[in-house]
Amino acid sequence: MRPASSVIFLTTLIGAGQGLFLAVYSAELVGALQLVSMPDDRLFFVAGSSISLALSALGLGASFLHLGHPERAWRSAAMWRTSWLSREVIALPAFMALVALYGIGHYLNLRSTLVVGAAATVLCLALFVCTGMIYACIKFLQEWASPLTVVNYLLLGCASGFTLAAAFAAVTAASLAAAYAATALALTLLGAATRTASLVRNRGIKPKSTLQTAIGIRHPRIQQKSQGFMGGSFNTREFFHGRSRAFMRSIKWGFLAFAFVIPSILLACGLAVSSASLLGAAFVVQYAGLIAERWFFFAQANHPQNLYYQAIS
Repeated sequence: MRPASSVIFLTTLIGAGQGLFLAVYSAELVGALQLVSMPDDRLFFVAGSSISLALSALGLGASFLHLGHPERAWRSAAMWRTSWLSREVIALPAFMALVALYGIGHYLNLRSTLVVGAAATVLCLALFVCTGMIYACIKFLQEWASPLTVVNYLLLGCASGFTLAAAFAAVTAASLAAAYAATALALTLLGAATRTASLVRNRGIKPKSTLQTAIGIRHPRIQQKSQGFMGGSFNTREFFHGRSRAFMRSIKWGFLAFAFVIPSILLACGLAVSSASLLGAAFVVQYAGLIAERWFFFAQANHPQNLYYQAIS
């Protein structure tokens, strides 16, 4: 498939925003349970919610760049009974609204923030599932049709969000920075394991379609000479990335290094020396790696129609 930059930024930005909110709310939750001391300054919760909301809004804005007619975007929610995309379209603004209410509640020092945060957490997890299932439910794209797709969206979003929370806490609530950094490191390593598992799985996939089934002719020896659109068409542009195998290998090893290996080292060092700059660098490097990871995720999916259009694809 040809990756769309708008969808890449949508999924990575809202994932980081969701993960950051879960980190911020977890501080209040464990503080209420008296497991750790909760920050006294309301700025931590108000600013954390604001950053989460801003990331989600940027992701939502990026999604409009993918639409041919943005003025009709509201129609995308109409099929919520059967479409995971429609469910995502509903869950994202609802999550953003509750995050805004959560931040306002802390600003006004209301007692209802635990309840609002719990509701936002439910919507946050539902949004992760909706976003992952948009791709996991497409059975004919075998690289996506796996529970690992949903798991990776969840873990990678949480990893980037907690990494950002560690850097944010190092500046605004130093007592939480170590816990966030340790959690981010654990999530990053777990995300590396599940993403590697998906790469191993996808490497062993055997296409269910053949050239014979693609064109409906069962002769054992078929050789394609032309597919009719030698100048290219929508099918040849939208369903294949056009990159070489060497380029795909470099992107794969690149995102593994930048999304997992380097951030893990930076998080461990930042945790050891309590450095806000190292924790901030971990988030920047990891987010860059996740952009590459998401590009590879979309590009790796091999649409069955490419069997027919292989003369160009």
